Amino acid sequence: MKTYLINSLLAVVATCASLTGCAQVPTKKMSGGAPPEQQYTAMILDSVQISGFFKHYPLLKINETEVTDFYRQRGFAYAWFENGTLIEQASNLISRILNFKSDGLSKATPYQPALDSLINQAEPNKKDHQPDIQQELMLTAQYFNFSKAVYEGIDVAASKASGWLLPRKKVAYSAYLDSLLKAPGKQLLAKEPVYRQYELLRTFLRKYSQLQAKDKWLPIITTRKWALGDTASTLRLIRARLYKLEDFAGDTLSNAYDAQLQNGIKVFQDRHGLTVNGLLNKETVAELNVPLQARIKQILVNMERSRWLPVNLNADYVAVNIPEFKMHVYHADSLLWSCSVVVGKTQHPTTAFYGEIQYVVFSPYWNVPPGILTNEVLPGIKRNNAYLSEHNMEIIGRQNGLPLVRQKPGDDNSLGLVKFLFPNSYNIYLHDTPSKSLFGETSRAFSHGCIRIAEPAKFAAFLLKDNANWDDTKISQSMHAGKERYVTLIKKVPVFIAYFTAFADRGGHLNFRKDIYNLDQRLADMLLLGTNVN
Repeated sequence: MKTYLINSLLAVVATCASLTGCAQVPTKKMSGGAPPEQQYTAMILDSVQISGFFKHYPLLKINETEVTDFYRQRGFAYAWFENGTLIEQASNLISRILNFKSDGLSKATPYQPALDSLINQAEPNKKDHQPDIQQELMLTAQYFNFSKAVYEGIDVAASKASGWLLPRKKVAYSAYLDSLLKAPGKQLLAKEPVYRQYELLRTFLRKYSQLQAKDKWLPIITTRKWALGDTASTLRLIRARLYKLEDFAGDTLSNAYDAQLQNGIKVFQDRHGLTVNGLLNKETVAELNVPLQARIKQILVNMERSRWLPVNLNADYVAVNIPEFKMHVYHADSLLWSCSVVVGKTQHPTTAFYGEIQYVVFSPYWNVPPGILTNEVLPGIKRNNAYLSEHNMEIIGRQNGLPLVRQKPGDDNSLGLVKFLFPNSYNIYLHDTPSKSLFGETSRAFSHGCIRIAEPAKFAAFLLKDNANWDDTKISQSMHAGKERYVTLIKKVPVFIAYFTAFADRGGHLNFRKDIYNLDQRLADMLLLGTNVN
C-alpha cells in the first residue's frame, strides 16, 4: 500500500520532468560491481530548479523561501532519496497528507484532484523508480504546506480576530524535517510539534466521526422527574446513549433507573461541567441531545486552538481555561493542582492572552475602574451620602472631572485579601474575593473581567516558594495585615489565559463546556472559509 501511494504522488509530477529549469539531475554510478540499488552518490539540485518548480506549482509557492532555505542548509542535496530509491518517510508523509481530514482540516491539499485521479491509474508495486527533481520537490513542498496547516493553523491576524490574544508558537519546520529525515527507523511525523491536547482531540474526532456515521442520534424526549426504581422505554435510550459516549458500562437493554444509570449520568454531568447529582434534569437532557455534528465542530475548533499553544514548558506555569471556570497550576508540564475561578460576564469578557506574574500584593487597595465608578459608585453616592464609608472607600483625587475612588484593604475589599499582578494592557489580574459563595455555582461568569480564584493562599504559597522566608504563617499574616504590601517574585511565572470548550482532562476523558462568549462559531466560520496562511 505504501509503494502504491508513492507511485500515485510520483505520477502527479512525472509528466513535467522536461520542463525548463526542472530537468532531472544525473547521478554518478559507483565503481565496481555494486548492485543497482547502491550505484548512486549524493544527488544535488539548485535554487534555479527550485524556482522553476514553483512556477509550475503556484499554489505551493508560499513555501518557496522555506523550501529553498531547507535545501541550502543541506548543501542542496536530495532529502527523499537514498541509494537512488525513495526512503520510507516519503510513504509516511504521503499517507498522512491523503488522510488530511483526520487532522480536522477542511481545506484540500493543493493539486489533490490530480493526485486523486492518478491514484487509480498508478501501477502498484512498481519498484524501478529513478530519482527525479519533481518528485523530490513535490514531497518537500507538500511537507511544508501540510505541516503548517496542522502545526500552525490559521494566521495570526485571524486568530486574534477570533478572540485569541496569546502569542502564537513558532515551529522550526526545516530543522524539524531535517531531524526526522536523519533519524533512521523513525516514522515521519511520529513525534509532532503540537500541544498534547491536539493529539487527544484528534483521537476523539475519529471516535465521534465514526459514531456519527452509524448512529442517527435521535432526540431523547423526557420532561418528568425520575427516581430510583422507575422504569420506562426512554430510560433504555438514555442508557444506550451513555454507553456509546463511554459514560456507562451497564445493561443497555434495561428500562430501569437504577444506581448504575445514576452513576453513568454523574460521569456525563462531570464531563460537561454540570451539577453532578445523577438527576435527569433539563440541563442534562439538553446536553445528551446535542447533535454529534455540533460536537464534531466543537472538537475541530478546539483542535485549531491547540495548534497555537507551545508544545511544552519545562517550568512552572499557570493556565486558566475560561469556559471551564478553572485554574490549573503546573510544574514542568505536570499538573500540581487545580481550583475554581470566576471569570468575566458576557458583557465584560475575560480576554484570552499571555502574561507573566511578577507581583503578589497582600491586603490590596482596589482602585475603582472608570466604568464601575460611572455606573455603580457615583449613582450610589447620589442615593446615599454614606455610600463611601459603608463600602470602606475613599476619594484620593480627581481626574477628567471625576473623583478617583479606591477601596481600603480589608475583608470586604472587592479584591479580597491578596491579588496577583502580571502587567498587561487589558487591566486583568488574578485575585481573592469576599464573594466565596459564587464558587459553588457551575457557571461562574460574574466578574468585570478579572479572574477571582478560590484558593488564593495556596496560590500565593506556590508563587512565593522561591522567595526566602515565605511560609503559610507569614502569608496568612500578610493577607490580614490591613496594610498593602507588594512582594516581587524571584522568578516570574507564565500565565496562559485560554479559551477551550472541548478538551481532555487529566484522566484522558473528553470534556465539553458552554461557549460562554460565543467565540466558537466565529472561529468555525474562519476555518470553513479557509482563512488560513496555507
